[in-house]
Amino acid sequence: MSVEDLPRKEVNVLKGHEGGVLAARFNSDGNYILSCGKDRTIRLWNPHRGIHIKTYKSHGREVRDVHVTTDNSKLCSCGGDRQVYYWDVATGRVIRKFRGHDGEVNGVKFNEYSSVVVSAGYDQSLRAWDCRSHSTEPIQIIDTFADSVMSVCLTKTEIIGGSVDGTVRTFDMRIGREISDSLGQPVNCISMSNDGNCILAGCLDSTVRLLDRTTGELLQEYKGHTNKSYKLDCCLTNTDAHVTGGSEDGFVYFWDLVDASVVSKFRAHTSVVTSVSYHPKENCMITSSVDGTIRVWKT
Repeated sequence: MSVEDLPRKEVNVLKGHEGGVLAARFNSDGNYILSCGKDRTIRLWNPHRGIHIKTYKSHGREVRDVHVTTDNSKLCSCGGDRQVYYWDVATGRVIRKFRGHDGEVNGVKFNEYSSVVVSAGYDQSLRAWDCRSHSTEPIQIIDTFADSVMSVCLTKTEIIGGSVDGTVRTFDMRIGREISDSLGQPVNCISMSNDGNCILAGCLDSTVRLLDRTTGELLQEYKGHTNKSYKLDCCLTNTDAHVTGGSEDGFVYFWDLVDASVVSKFRAHTSVVTSVSYHPKENCMITSSVDGTIRVWKT
């Protein structure tokens, strides 16, 4: 994929959140996005037509993360009220609230089968919740971290957490094994490469790091942006050719995966870019910001 194909033309601005937007995510087919923020709401949009579809209200504090099932029927969310919410997308009703975290919840993800939600907490734990059970107790608690867990990724058999303690830890559920890779800097976002071989970790020393999942080897470092105090997203483009991430000065950066050069950067927002999400198939990206907007970018 050439640099010319990178999305940097603004095609829509999605307005509606009353306050900073903390995360915006494409659904699995890229037709819709979900956003969440300081105004305690989750919002469903069609980013390609620039339409707001639905608002989900029940959280008592800011909403920090949201994830939707592959069939688009359910969503999970988390935030400052310490609970993990499990919603019906169509009706907007909360099906279940999972309580147990002893502090704010920073991140949530469904597993592949949408039967389990895993949450990452300020209480230094990852917790797994069974969506099909009526029990509100977690089915698993991972509490080997030494500081707040900021972000979580899932594979078929593993839970991966990124923490302020400077580690990315991988837990293999089948054999009960934990592998810890230390980056030496607070990790505030992790995401997986599309081929599943690498983990991208955004760190609070204004560096994004690429890790080999098999060996734990540090493959590359990406710099130029500012990330010292906010939770910012980073991710790979859908071809794994480029790394993209937000910056606290309102810019979005694209780096070449292999040589880590900045191949593109542009001002996307007037304030901190909290979130970047790349379309699963097309050259399209969404960004969200403390400035209260979500912006849709195409080539």
